[in-house]
Amino acid sequence: MYRDLKWKIPLILAVVLGSVLLAYPLKEKISLGLDLQGGMHLLLEVKVEKAVEASLERLADDIKRDISDEDLEVDRIKATHDNRQVNVRMVDKLDLPPVKKVLDGYPFFSLVSEDSDGLGLVYQLSADHVTQIEQNAVSQGLETIRNRVDQFGVSEPTIQVQGEKRILVQLPGIKDSERAINLIGKTARLEFKLLDEEQSLDQALAGNVPEDSEILYQRVENKETGEVTKDPFLIKKRTVLTGETLTGAEVRFDSDFNEPYVSLTFNSVGAMIFQQVTRENIKKRLAIVLDDNVYSAPVIQDEIPGGRAQITGRFTSAEARDLAIVLRAGALPAPVVILENRTVGPSLGMDSIEKGIASIVYGGLLVIVFIAIYYKLSGVIAVTALFLNIVLLAGALAYFGAALTLPGIAGIILTVGMAIDANVLVFERIREEIRIGKTVRAAIDAGFSKAFRTIVDANITTFIAAVVLFQFGTGPIKGFAITLCIGIAASMFTAVFVSRTIFDATMNQKKLDKLSI
Repeated sequence: MYRDLKWKIPLILAVVLGSVLLAYPLKEKISLGLDLQGGMHLLLEVKVEKAVEASLERLADDIKRDISDEDLEVDRIKATHDNRQVNVRMVDKLDLPPVKKVLDGYPFFSLVSEDSDGLGLVYQLSADHVTQIEQNAVSQGLETIRNRVDQFGVSEPTIQVQGEKRILVQLPGIKDSERAINLIGKTARLEFKLLDEEQSLDQALAGNVPEDSEILYQRVENKETGEVTKDPFLIKKRTVLTGETLTGAEVRFDSDFNEPYVSLTFNSVGAMIFQQVTRENIKKRLAIVLDDNVYSAPVIQDEIPGGRAQITGRFTSAEARDLAIVLRAGALPAPVVILENRTVGPSLGMDSIEKGIASIVYGGLLVIVFIAIYYKLSGVIAVTALFLNIVLLAGALAYFGAALTLPGIAGIILTVGMAIDANVLVFERIREEIRIGKTVRAAIDAGFSKAFRTIVDANITTFIAAVVLFQFGTGPIKGFAITLCIGIAASMFTAVFVSRTIFDATMNQKKLDKLSI
């Protein structure tokens, strides 16, 4: 009758041994969450409207280039951000049909009006495309921030989208919060622009800024006094090269003063553009602009092949390293603003750990004492199954690389109760069967078989609730849901399979006329 013990007992031993090996050593295998280890909690909002504006500007440039490729002449092509439109103004009305044909290649634009003189067209960006740009900005921002955090070296970070345009970032164990904020929040939009050396900088500062130029500043810090000044530059608005073509960014040190700088490497397209720009603008100054701040504006001495450039800016080693990180990870598609910034101290985390462990120990001891007294020897079997449940739970958490949070500890305590509850259902059913005169063996068989459906129903409904919590909850709620899901699976194994195997093994050794229950 108990031939299946030959495979059940080895299976139980293998599962338990595997769990022990996965979880050992526990401190190294299971990391602590933000609420236990301390660290940073940031809630960021992506300024998706900026992504739409930038996309509209790029589309206007693409339209201008396509029209130029068709040898058509236009007076101007201008993007208006308020109504998300592109205005095309032509020189000759005869060019109207071919220009329309060019714009037919942009299906997300629709013609909304024509000027009465036949020289102007107004195209509107579709609402669906705007929504797609906004969604892409959030998803790309999430991946960019994740890449930056991974290179920053934070273990077990939590980075996820909340709502439509918010990103939650939790960094356990982080010490330098200011550096982390600068690293995560920097847009890192790298642009190469030519200086406008034909116009007077003084006149521009007086308010006479040319339409196709702008004033940007370079931040200069006096290392002796610490005083910071801003040097103005008159720079052409047109971007000749962006950081989208970057393939690498490394920190290096110059041989003369041993000062750090960031060496840039472009892909084949970027290298070709950079070579062309430097060839056509020898003896002119090229500004390297990052997030509208000028880092350097060297004079182009000669054509530069090979797709290499460098950013100098009187950096410290840490500043140069962080700049290289954000450039390698890529620019954020839109700026982000910090809506919430909380720092959890390690002392609070240690206090939470101690109280959490105390709650598990005290709660577990009370359950063990009650079960052992109330159900006697059968209670000892339930306690054994409970101990194995915790071992399996620790092994599973280590295997999945889950971070243990304070709600996760609550999930473990709830799992302890549910595991005992399953044994209680079985034991009470066995008691009922014995009361009506069944033998011990028949009562055990009937107890497990009749209680099994109730145990499955209760655990499945709880498991579904835990899955929903994991799907829609934030970091701490996810921690609770993970431990609860794993705990339910472990309790089904220990409370039903392991307990039944122990009863069967006992009955196989000797015939019992009375059961200690």
